[in-house]
Amino acid sequence: MQKKRTDNFGKFVPKKSNAAVKEQFKQEKRKYKKEKQAFFDQKKAEERASRPDYKGRKQHEKAPEVAPQHLRPETTDKMPLNKFISHAGICGRREAAELVKQGVVKVNGKTINEPGFKVASTDEVNVNGKKIFLAKNLVYILLNKPKDYITTTEDPKGRKTVIDLVSRATTERVYPVGRLDRNTTGVLLFTNDGELAQKLTHPSNEIKKVYHVTLDKALTKNDFDKILSGLVLEDGPVKVDALAFADIKDKTQIGIEIHSGRNRIVRRIFESLGYDVKNLDRVIFAGLTKKNVEKGKWRFLKEKEVRDLKHFKRGK
Repeated sequence: MQKKRTDNFGKFVPKKSNAAVKEQFKQEKRKYKKEKQAFFDQKKAEERASRPDYKGRKQHEKAPEVAPQHLRPETTDKMPLNKFISHAGICGRREAAELVKQGVVKVNGKTINEPGFKVASTDEVNVNGKKIFLAKNLVYILLNKPKDYITTTEDPKGRKTVIDLVSRATTERVYPVGRLDRNTTGVLLFTNDGELAQKLTHPSNEIKKVYHVTLDKALTKNDFDKILSGLVLEDGPVKVDALAFADIKDKTQIGIEIHSGRNRIVRRIFESLGYDVKNLDRVIFAGLTKKNVEKGKWRFLKEKEVRDLKHFKRGK
C-alpha cells in the first residue's frame, strides 16, 4: 500500500494574523505607489530641465544641448567581465568566472583570462565563438521540477535538461539559479538577472531551503537528535536549521530546513546515518513555493515576489 504523503510545512513559515497580513499588504502597496510616483516625478523633472525654455534654470545658464535619441552614445559604464557574461543570461557569475579562466572568452577579438577585466556595453564579447549581448528584459520563472531532468542549460550526452521544460516561456536566454539533482524534484528558479542569481547562490547570504524527504525506513529519535545537533561529513561539519516529521504518523516523511548549498547535502546527511533517500522534494526556496504549480509546469514570478527576492535579508 502506498504511503500517504503530506506537505505539512507550516512550522517552517512564520505565521501572522489576518489583520497583520492585511496591514503589511497595505503598507507595501503604499510604499510601492510612492516609489512609482517618485520615479515618474524624477523623469518629468529631467525632461523639463532639458528643454531650452525651462524657467527653473537661471537666466545666465544655457540649456544643455541634447542629442536626438538615435545619436546618443551608449553608456560607457564598465563592469567585470564575469558580471557582463552573467547579465547576458549565459550563466551565473561564478560559472562565468570559470569560463573566463578556461580561455573561451574574447573581448574585442582578444582572449581574456581575468574574470575581473573591465568591459563596457560597447565592447564585443564572445563566449565559445558566439557574440553575447546584455539582457534587456529581465525574466523570472518558477518551475516545479520533475524527476529525470538535469539542472543545466545543455547536455553533451543528450539527456533531458530543465531548460527543455521552460523553453517556450520566453525568447530571453534564462538559466537555473543553483542546482537540483537529477532525481530531486521541486522549486527551481530561472532568470537572466545575473545580479539576483548571484545573491541567491552566494553562501554568505544563507538562503533558506525546505525539503520533503522520504526515507526507506523510519527515522529514529537518536538519529533525529544527531542531525539537529550537527554532523561531520567528508567535506566538513553541517548543521540544519530545522527538522520535523511531515506526518507524525509516518516517520519516514521528514521536513528539513537548511541553508547550505553544498552538493547533495540533504541526501548525504541521511546516507551518513544509514538511510536511503527514496524521494527528495524541495518545497521552499528563498520564500518561493510550488503551490498551484504541477510537476513539470512553470509560472512567472509576481512583481511582489521579485521585489521580495531583491530586498531579502540575510538568512530570510
